[in-house]
Amino acid sequence: MFKVRYVPALLVVSFIGYASIGCASSPEPVREDDAVAAAQAAVAEMEGGSRPSAQASRPPRKVSQGKEPAWIASPDAVYDKNAFVTAVGHGADRNQAERDALGKLVAVFGQSVQAELKTINTYSEAVSKGAVNVSENTSVQNAIKTSAEMDALIGAEIEEVWFDNKTTYYAVAVLEKGQAARLYADMIRSNERIIGDLLAIPDAEKNTLDGYSRYQLAATIADVNRVYANVLTMVGSTVGIVPGDMKKGDAYRLEAVNITKSIPIRVTVTDDRSNRIRDAFASALTKQGFRSGGTDARYVLEVRLELSPVELPGQQNQFVRYVIEGNLIDTRDASVLLPFSINGREGHRSLSEAENRAVGVAERKINDTYGGVLAHYLATLLPNTK
Repeated sequence: MFKVRYVPALLVVSFIGYASIGCASSPEPVREDDAVAAAQAAVAEMEGGSRPSAQASRPPRKVSQGKEPAWIASPDAVYDKNAFVTAVGHGADRNQAERDALGKLVAVFGQSVQAELKTINTYSEAVSKGAVNVSENTSVQNAIKTSAEMDALIGAEIEEVWFDNKTTYYAVAVLEKGQAARLYADMIRSNERIIGDLLAIPDAEKNTLDGYSRYQLAATIADVNRVYANVLTMVGSTVGIVPGDMKKGDAYRLEAVNITKSIPIRVTVTDDRSNRIRDAFASALTKQGFRSGGTDARYVLEVRLELSPVELPGQQNQFVRYVIEGNLIDTRDASVLLPFSINGREGHRSLSEAENRAVGVAERKINDTYGGVLAHYLATLLPNTK
């Protein structure tokens, strides 16, 4: 398994929902010890049964009352807009107000940032399943494996909370631009190194399902980096990062598509009738971009078709039960990559017509479902980096 040695950037990539990095006045980059300490603190909170808030790295601010603070009407009057990005939220309780403020802070950076934050889930899954090894530190690993969402920007803090003594709480979320710029630049550089590690494979291994999954994961990480670059642009400092020079995720996806076109999958079906079942599976594979056939193909879809008569008392028609079981196999180690099965029962006045109808229904089911099953498998496939 390849090891990514740069811990802090990866930690905040997959761990944002559970511990944010506090604002600092020092221009020094985040140290590994600081990142590990943040992870350990968050793990301790999780073990205590409560879910940390976005500002779990420090004690929560007290709720003030009395006169309405100036930041509610105009946060720029309190927080210099040249140094901070701010957003005010409100809600029926403190938690709602804080989450509303953090959500609005994300919204400041545009719809594209909000939508693409979902790609973090795929990356977090890759980390949790070992496709990307972040650190030997147990606390860091546990924190990343537990993370499931990104609901706040890195470095975001709830600075103040106010209650109007009636029904509404108000909170202001603040992002210090200079610290955010350094953090996001560090993450981008770290993720670029991960992409390089993912794609550093022999040519003979590229046109395989593992090669395909590596390019797909590289595409996801590239998408994440473009989100981070967008944030850098918004805070007004790219810290040496040139967003226009960054490779887009679509470039890696295009190469992943080209890989599927170079992968033949041989289909074999036992007891097939006029190759109807084989042709149905071959068609589904073709629609997903693969080539069917190839006597020496590494990947084989082995299918078993079974037709058996079924006796139903009091019925004039003849009935036949069909069972189809297919396994996509990697012949290199005989592993089953994707199992698939369908079954059902069809009837007709004659047994031969009942069998013909059963095969026809099975064909339609394969055409309707196998492509989707295969597409889902490919979408969730992670590289084998061991």
